[in-house]
Amino acid sequence: MAEILDRPGPHAPDGASDPGAPVSETAPAGELALLAAVQRTVAHPPVVAAARGMSLFGEHAAGWLAIGLAGAALDRARRREWLGSAAAVAFAHGASIGIKRVVRRRRPEHPAVRVLVGTPSRLSFPSSHATSTTAAAVLYGGLLGAPVTPVVVPAMAVSRLVLGVHYPSDVALGSVLGAAVAVGSRRWLRRRATNRVRNALSSRKAGS
Repeated sequence: MAEILDRPGPHAPDGASDPGAPVSETAPAGELALLAAVQRTVAHPPVVAAARGMSLFGEHAAGWLAIGLAGAALDRARRREWLGSAAAVAFAHGASIGIKRVVRRRRPEHPAVRVLVGTPSRLSFPSSHATSTTAAAVLYGGLLGAPVTPVVVPAMAVSRLVLGVHYPSDVALGSVLGAAVAVGSRRWLRRRATNRVRNALSSRKAGS
């Protein structure tokens, strides 16, 4: 498991020959300024503790995948839908990792930004936590008939800023990616379910 950190930025770049090299001491600007402001405003001990718990839950989408598998086990009538939704969450997470490796944006690096949790990668864009959380909230919320997206998605997005490991645009675009995968997957799953019903009815008519 990644170590817990509480130190100012930056993350040392992978393969850097001098990880202690100085970083600009100028005041943060743009997204860095917003990130630093979020930490100054809400990064109090109870909030940081909650954010770290959410980080652990969402690491590699493991918590969301576990919920999907639990849903499949408990809701036998919609087992296919739960498994398909869990697979879509895994796909969304994988897609975010693939984009990260192409874009290769580094995580926030500035003395004004504190790094409050360890990460498995130095790559930042998009946030995989935001991606998988949004996909899970949309898909599982639909299965549960509960509007969980407005609660869960902003909470996870803000938690990544509180921990100092993502830019605001990382979590925003991660949420967009997760939503896009969820909407596309839900349409595909519904189409498959409709086709299964049609095929079953056709088989009954043919056998009668």
